Amino acid sequence: MTRHFLRDDDLSPAEQAEVLALAAELKRTPYAHHPLGGPRTVAMIFDKQTLRTQASFSAGIAELGGHPMTVDGRLAGIGERESVEDVARVLGRQASIIVWRTGPQSKIDAMATHAGVPVVNALTDDFHPCQLLADLLTIHEHKGTLQGLTAAFVGDGACNMGNSWLLAGATAGLHVVVSSPAGYEPTPFMVATAADIAATTGGSARLERDPAAAVAGADVVITDTWVSMGTEDQAAERLTALAPYAVSSELLAGAKDDAIVMHCLPAYRGKEIDAAVIDGPQSVVWDEAENRRHAQKAILTWLQGRA
Repeated sequence: MTRHFLRDDDLSPAEQAEVLALAAELKRTPYAHHPLGGPRTVAMIFDKQTLRTQASFSAGIAELGGHPMTVDGRLAGIGERESVEDVARVLGRQASIIVWRTGPQSKIDAMATHAGVPVVNALTDDFHPCQLLADLLTIHEHKGTLQGLTAAFVGDGACNMGNSWLLAGATAGLHVVVSSPAGYEPTPFMVATAADIAATTGGSARLERDPAAAVAGADVVITDTWVSMGTEDQAAERLTALAPYAVSSELLAGAKDDAIVMHCLPAYRGKEIDAAVIDGPQSVVWDEAENRRHAQKAILTWLQGRA
């Protein structure tokens, strides 16, 4: 059966650990492995704005010996000019793997059903699993472990990053705390799903309304932009509601002295995170950005070996 990476819990705890170990190896020896030699083509579809995703996948595919083929989703008109199912059947005969950065999760699920080759979620409205692999790799580099650490996600917990932190963090055995104002929490189903996973890994997943309480004693503090793609018309309302959840120097002081700060970027200094924090000594955001390449190389290699 063809394996896909559509959401964070598509990997079991053992599989996630295997992919992260592979990512670390690929980072140590970036030009030594060529599972996409031929070169095999990887189709990269972009429906949404992109910098890190396109740059890291393009560089990583090339380092693996493959050919990155960029498809402009707006020109292709996927779901409008042609159905997702028909596009999947076409690209599945042109490429060894399909990577898609899009909106509704249902679209990438349909792509995976009909492509006949592995499909990788490069971002949807519901999940950002490749980012989480990079984040977990970064934490392990700085902390030496994942198991038992506390990660506090502060801000808009109902976004794809909030969901992915719950699922991927629980899979890794982290204690994940999501702190959001009313109306911005992950769904109860998502929290329950993460808690079920955590029960098998020694981790935990919970919500905490008070950001100071969420960050207290945390090993990792995470935030994301408050106005994501598609929510620009809600900007004023969001900025007001989320203002108490900004990652400021004062908030960070409640975490452990050696806590690290993460942000998947782009960041808006003075809104969800203070400049003094993101540009300060506890920030690891540039390591995160680099590690997208290594983590994505690992998931592509892992999926190719199971295609």
